[in-house]
This record gives sequence, C-alpha cells and structure tokens, in this order.
Amino acid sequence: MAKRIEFAETGGPEVLKMREFEPEALGPRDVRVTNWAIGLNFIDIYVRTGLYPVGELPSGLGTEGAGVIEAVGEEVTEFREGDRVVYATGPLGAYSTHHTLPADKVIMLPDSIGFDQAAAAMLKGMTVQYLLRQVYPIKSGDTFLFHAAAGGVGLIACQWAKSLGARLIGTVSTPEKAALARKNGAWATINYREENVVERVRELTDGQMCPVVYDSVGRDTWETSLDCLAPRGLMVSFGNASGPVEGVNLAILNQKGSLFVTRPSLAGYADTRERLEAMSQELFQVMSNDSVHVNIGCRFRLDEAGEAQQNLASRRTSGSTILIP
Repeated sequence: MAKRIEFAETGGPEVLKMREFEPEALGPRDVRVTNWAIGLNFIDIYVRTGLYPVGELPSGLGTEGAGVIEAVGEEVTEFREGDRVVYATGPLGAYSTHHTLPADKVIMLPDSIGFDQAAAAMLKGMTVQYLLRQVYPIKSGDTFLFHAAAGGVGLIACQWAKSLGARLIGTVSTPEKAALARKNGAWATINYREENVVERVRELTDGQMCPVVYDSVGRDTWETSLDCLAPRGLMVSFGNASGPVEGVNLAILNQKGSLFVTRPSLAGYADTRERLEAMSQELFQVMSNDSVHVNIGCRFRLDEAGEAQQNLASRRTSGSTILIP
C-alpha cells in the first residue's frame, strides 16, 4: 500500500501524519511516479500553517520529488514506465511513496544526476534560475545582496553567481554558515547577528550599494533590504521565512531612492511547458558542468517530515534537506 504525509488541519508540525492511501487514478495525460527522494522547502511550511491555503482537507503536502515512472496515462507518449524523472511544480502530494501528476509537470532526469541531487535541487535551482537569469539578469561584475546565503537556495545562488562572474554578498547567522557560503562562491558574507548589514554593504560597495537585493526572509529584513539598494534598485522579495511583509507604504520606495519591488514565484516564471523545459535544462547544464554542486545538509525519513520542517523553520539546517521514502 502506498503511504503519504497528510494533514487534516493547519497548524504546527504535529498536524502532519503518515497515512496509507490509494494513489489517484491516472487521467489520460497523467503519470504516476515512485518517489526515490523528496525535496523539503519553505513553501511546504507555508501550506501546512495555512499561509498558503489549500482547496480542501485532508491534503497531501509537497511539490518536489524525483523517482521512476510507474505508469502513464493513455495519451502520454513522451514518457514510459521506467523513465527517471524529476518534478517541482506539480500538485500537492510529493511527500509520499507514489505521486500522480500531469505529465506536463514532469522533466526527464539526465543519467548524470542522481535522485537525491535532483530532489534537493529542482525547485531551489529553478528558483535561482529565474532570480538571477530572468527577474534581474545578473552579469559579470555585478555586486548584489542575497539573504540566507547558506540555505538550500542560497548555496546554489552563491555558486551560480560566481560562475557568472558576479560578486554575491550573502547574509548568514553563524561563522560556520559564513564559511560554507564563501566555500560555495560568495564574494563576501555578513553575519547579521553580529554586524550591521546596511553599513557592511556600504563598506563592501564603496558606498555604491546594490542594484538588486534578493530577500527570502520577509518581514524581518524588509527595511534593511531597501536600505541596501542603490537609487532605482530592485527589491526582489521571494519568501516569507520570518513572516509576510505587510502594511507597506509605497511612498517609502520613493523616499529611499525611486526603488522598484517585485514579488515573483516559480509558478509565475515556469508557467508554460516551454519555460519549464528551458529553465530545467539550464539548471541541469550548470549541475553537469560542475558550476553548481548541490549541498545536501540533512536527510530524513518520510515519517520524520515534521521534525525536518521544524529544523528548517528554526534555521538549524544548511544546504538542502530531503526526505527519503
């Protein structure tokens, strides 16, 4: 019998329960994947707590996994049983031994990339792709600020930025995380618990500040991020690790230098099959040529999903965390 993590009410990690379930019947354009590894992401916590509401409860959780196709719908011709695949933008339910999802959400996995790597990198890596390559195309010589540089997204960003010839300044919470970020290509790091982030950015940029700031923290860093921007700079708010940004007075963007702000998401950029393919292929390329190496900091069993989420939320993790069915 297949098993999955589900929740019948929103709340803390204790609402997550392991249940036996019957996988959904295949639609004509669906595939069923036997998961070998599952990605853990902050968005999963937002769903569990109700920040991002689900249609109905009880519900499965998670959108990212890698494994082998077990069955295909009658109209699916691009995949067959036994294919190695990865996905990151499918319907909820990836925290499971088996997951049924539309074939259009599944990507063929190159033989050079393992299941663990794929599950650890797909959502985070495509997030970095749209951040650095689309939202604000980073070019050689750019100096910019990236919060949570030792996290799963941050470590990929450090490496990708270095491969582009750019200088990433990363915020971290400990000396150990600072060393990890620098090892992965950060040009400089700022320990926000011991240093004034704005003043250090001013020193590191010779007073020029940054053309773009990437902020996944949210409420706690909003003002700091704005103060690190150069005039007409772009604030990219792409996460809510400390809570959502609320009550924003747009006039502050004028007061701090005619700033721009955007709140992008992976779903907003990988919104067609063609875009999803292109983004994933660029990610696979930088992984295959060793420009980006995925750092898997922790592995948990599927039934330890609640504990894994607690560690992620309390910032006790570095790199990517995966669940093993």
